[in-house]
Amino acid sequence: MVMNLFWQTSRFQIDLTRPQVMGIVNATPDSFSDGGTYFSTRSPSNVLAHCEQLLKEGADILDIGGESTRPGAVALPLDEELARVLPVVRHAVSLGVPVSVDTYKPELMQAVLDIGADIINDIWALRKPGAVPVVAGHFNCGVCLMHMYREPLTMQTAPMTGDVVQQVREFLQLAAQGLQGAGVDRSRIVLDVGVGFGKTVAQNLSMLQRQFEVLNLGYPLLAGWSRKSSLAMLCADETDDVDIQPSPLPIAERMVPSIAAALLAVERGARVVRVHDVRETVQALKVWTAASL
Repeated sequence: MVMNLFWQTSRFQIDLTRPQVMGIVNATPDSFSDGGTYFSTRSPSNVLAHCEQLLKEGADILDIGGESTRPGAVALPLDEELARVLPVVRHAVSLGVPVSVDTYKPELMQAVLDIGADIINDIWALRKPGAVPVVAGHFNCGVCLMHMYREPLTMQTAPMTGDVVQQVREFLQLAAQGLQGAGVDRSRIVLDVGVGFGKTVAQNLSMLQRQFEVLNLGYPLLAGWSRKSSLAMLCADETDDVDIQPSPLPIAERMVPSIAAALLAVERGARVVRVHDVRETVQALKVWTAASL
């Protein structure tokens, strides 16, 4: 099936003939990746400045999230998520780039779309009651459907079993077809296999190795490897002592493996990479693009 070479969103038709860099904006105090570095309960100014900094570094899209979805995370009340996210989205939509919002709550989806957000990025793939009508009822918003096994609180306590790639492929195919059945054009849909969401290190690697099987569905693919724990385990410090477990790579040291995974995902067909380290990823992609011409 022929894949769309653009992603239709509320205000923008995003060009997918070149890889797009989605910069992560955490409006949270407990993100696994930055521990709330840019978040303040008193003022969102640090988060707003971070949006602008990511654009200076070359981000094509901003992805704003107000609830941590790290393994073991507890769900956030709607009113608190609204308070965190809405001020950031209001600022971001004035910056002239596509704005994505990472949420699974239909009420928040509607609120951010009403103030100009372009994309709904949902780890639940619109499975929460009321989510599909919000997206289907919007004239043109983009949507990213992600695969997640179980939920953040429990997803790593008993990860998936069996042929993970086939299960993920079937799940995403049904989710996308269901959304199209609700009236959403396929040009608005991007898929995400959900690296780390209920999957082991080996299973995450298999998703990258067999990424083409998901791409064969005919939808653009977003890859979210940035700073994930699978990379930390793969790059764990070696030890000669058999009684000591290798020490996983600290979050602050995961930039290089994150960029390597992003480049591999792009080389294997992903059209969007969701990253923390925007400048460095953009630079790496420039080299990759030049070498691919």
